[in-house]
Amino acid sequence: MSQHSDINDNVNSTDTTDEQTLNSTSEPIDIDNSTSQEIEPTSDKHIRIVNTFMKRRTHMNKNAELALTAPEFSEYLVNNSFGDGDLTGIDNLRTLFADSPNGPDAPLTVEIGFGLGDSFIEMAAADPTRNFVGVEVHEPGIGKCAYMAGTQNLSNVKIINGDAIQLLKQLPENHIDRIQLYFPDPWQKKRHYKRRFVSPERMTIVTRSLKQGGWFHTATDWEHYAFWMVEVLDGFAGLTNKAGTGNFTERPDFRPMTKFERRGLDRGHGVWDLIYIKD
Repeated sequence: MSQHSDINDNVNSTDTTDEQTLNSTSEPIDIDNSTSQEIEPTSDKHIRIVNTFMKRRTHMNKNAELALTAPEFSEYLVNNSFGDGDLTGIDNLRTLFADSPNGPDAPLTVEIGFGLGDSFIEMAAADPTRNFVGVEVHEPGIGKCAYMAGTQNLSNVKIINGDAIQLLKQLPENHIDRIQLYFPDPWQKKRHYKRRFVSPERMTIVTRSLKQGGWFHTATDWEHYAFWMVEVLDGFAGLTNKAGTGNFTERPDFRPMTKFERRGLDRGHGVWDLIYIKD
């Protein structure tokens, strides 16, 4: 899930954010090679993978609560927004936009873990001919994102409550133009590495969902995780590093710089972007 320090000043979280754990690369990168980095795509629906997130107890403001309950915001909410998201029947994201001005064939971006949705909504507003689906598990973030979409009258946004990996398993192959994952939890303790989103198992599922030529775009401000991701992704069959093997890319113009990110840069922290293209 996206970990923005400006999500809420009243967060009572068991998660550790990228900003809180900016470590050096002095610790050797230890990737579990017990699972092949070339997993057959045909078997990915049956892979059982531990969650990459932990639900947090967060304060919900009145606008977020309004968006989760008022009918005028319901067009943005694909499934139940309280509790564990029920993903039953969500097997095609393009049909969600069948009645929208863009239609189902417009370029499709999926953001995994959008936090409170500030940058997600900014991107959707800046690119109105592209459809955006945001996936999140925290009700306050879902509510705020829906509220912003509604008050800006966006017609290219849908929000899903639930586990993104489970959702991707349910979708057709070659379905999404761009999948983005910004500032995911780095799970810095070695025993928690299996929870890191970027892993060979999860990337098999992600890659299956991408169209040929589609992008997987991620960013982190935790240096060790950045180099971990390069090692995993450069070694993954079916994806090519847009910046070249072992390299990071400059932040693209379409990814807004968040308040959280700007604060980190002001403190001398680095931010690393990676874009991989499906072969």
